[in-house]
Amino acid sequence: MHCIAIFASGAGSNAQKIIDHFRGHPSIKVGLIVCNKPGAGVTRIAEKEGIPCLLIEKEGFFNGDTYIKELRQRKIDFIVLAGFLWKIPSALVQAYPGRILNIHPALLPKYGGKGMYGMHVHRAVIAAGDRESGITIHYVDELYDHGQIIFQARCAIEETDTPETLAEKIHSLEHEWFPKVIGQTIERTADLQNWR
Repeated sequence: MHCIAIFASGAGSNAQKIIDHFRGHPSIKVGLIVCNKPGAGVTRIAEKEGIPCLLIEKEGFFNGDTYIKELRQRKIDFIVLAGFLWKIPSALVQAYPGRILNIHPALLPKYGGKGMYGMHVHRAVIAAGDRESGITIHYVDELYDHGQIIFQARCAIEETDTPETLAEKIHSLEHEWFPKVIGQTIERTADLQNWR
């Protein structure tokens, strides 16, 4: 059984879709929610779903390997970032090479990097007059929004679109694709390791 930890900072709508997708899955399960904001909506989802929730604090996350030990003790194989706003420290990237996935609400490499998340991205896309946007699912490396791209899905931007209506289109792409691509990526990684 491959065990996922979902890292999230907010309401947790993507986390809920991922949990729903893998409920009863024969070889993949969500084993942990990791959150950096006490009281965030995702912590209530964890409680409702009976999934352990680990609240982390900044000092311990960025300095040392406290949380790496905890993830290993909980037998976490893959980490999925679903609206997690802290940069992943090098120690964690190195502990889980090719096993940390992120979703970004734009077509990387455009509109990525520090400060480019949520509505900041949608406002920038609309202000630039782009005719399309979308989502990017990628591996996480030591830089913001930089790791190898796994999958992109696109949507048209109409002249009447606002950052808020674009956000709705992007959410719908995230909910449709993120759980599927996570599953495919984990299965492909597992197959490669079995082959070796």
